[in-house]
Amino acid sequence: MKKEPNLYIGAINPFALTEVLTGRMIDWNKRESVEVIEDTLETEYSELFDMKYNSPLFAGLRLTDNNTAEPVDNSEISIRGDNDTETPDLSNIKTIGGLKKAGINITKETKIQSAFLSRGILNLRLDLPEMDKTLSKTRLSSMMASIVMSTGSSDEWTPENCVWKDTGDFFKAITEYTDPIQGAIGNSYFIAALSAVAWASPHLIIHRNRANASVETSRMNVIPFYSKGGKKDAPARKVEVSDKTIFKPSNNLPVYCRSSDSAEIFPALYEKAFAKWILQTNSDKPDITKTAYGDPVKAMAQLNNKTPHYYYTDSRTGDDLYSIVRSNSMSYKTIHPMVAWTYGSNNDYSGINIVGNHAYSVLGWALKGIKKYFILRNPWGVSEPSGLNTYQGVLTYLDKSFWMPVTTIENHGVFAIEANAFKNLFAGLGVAK
Repeated sequence: MKKEPNLYIGAINPFALTEVLTGRMIDWNKRESVEVIEDTLETEYSELFDMKYNSPLFAGLRLTDNNTAEPVDNSEISIRGDNDTETPDLSNIKTIGGLKKAGINITKETKIQSAFLSRGILNLRLDLPEMDKTLSKTRLSSMMASIVMSTGSSDEWTPENCVWKDTGDFFKAITEYTDPIQGAIGNSYFIAALSAVAWASPHLIIHRNRANASVETSRMNVIPFYSKGGKKDAPARKVEVSDKTIFKPSNNLPVYCRSSDSAEIFPALYEKAFAKWILQTNSDKPDITKTAYGDPVKAMAQLNNKTPHYYYTDSRTGDDLYSIVRSNSMSYKTIHPMVAWTYGSNNDYSGINIVGNHAYSVLGWALKGIKKYFILRNPWGVSEPSGLNTYQGVLTYLDKSFWMPVTTIENHGVFAIEANAFKNLFAGLGVAK
């Protein structure tokens, strides 16, 4: 078991990001939402989930030769102007000189994608990357940049056209693994970790504690974090935050992490407190964008003050990985919080709805006939894969005997994946115990 000190795991939730950019509510469970996402993010849905396609869900990252992600320097990120999406009118172009006047400069180094000659007419497809103004990992619209990138060093941070407001209670009854839903920032590592802790150790997600507030009638929540070293870490302490979280007034929806229960806000407050903690600021309006990309195993340990353990799939069989999950479970359910994360790129990701460079909560295991399954949850709360190596309904079949009511039919991002398929699609899994 080696510890990975430089995991930059995280893919932005495209549903939440699309709601922010369009200023409207979309039904995440309807197929029609896919077309809205494609139009808004200017990317085919089949190419959104793999880093090799330059998807804007991985804003600020690059794909390395080791099939992992690493951050780019801010100088490598360009902000597209409002008029940069316009395509030059080529309808009346008759000569090469005319192309140059339209801003298309063809040189000896210009790459040809394909060419064929037909009845004296040469048909060329040229690679002109300088003309490509679509959104990507390093090309953002000004509105998207304001949501996913820090706009300055001020302690009083608020994204453009957004507000901080109080909309609910810390939580209503008990914490549930389905509560945390990731928002429009690439911090799936933290949201998956929070969901895993809420599932395996719900008592650790505390009730609201009232602190002596400096502002009259203010309600403060006290949330502890524990230092585990490395990046996105700070000295252990209890962090105080108010109930205010970021909303977009045009659709009255949360921008970042929210709860599947709209009446409670504990997931958003944990995200806010985590940002305040790693930034070591006293501001009640910390920069949430600073939580983007990190280590999901360490994040669990920062929440439960246990030791992070890492298990990499490339050196283990599906049965080995299955045994690791079983050894950290009781009655098929994890008793120590567990997460898994994917590679930056894989030829299968776009085909079966698995997201690259993304973290998932591990909820437990199941046996159906001779097939061994892992039970996982996507922190987006949607986008469950389907195919020959997944099984819809496993939890419905088993839940009456050993789990609180859970079903892969109602989804919530939950799915079962066969052990050998897990090995091929996921880079590793971890536990905090």
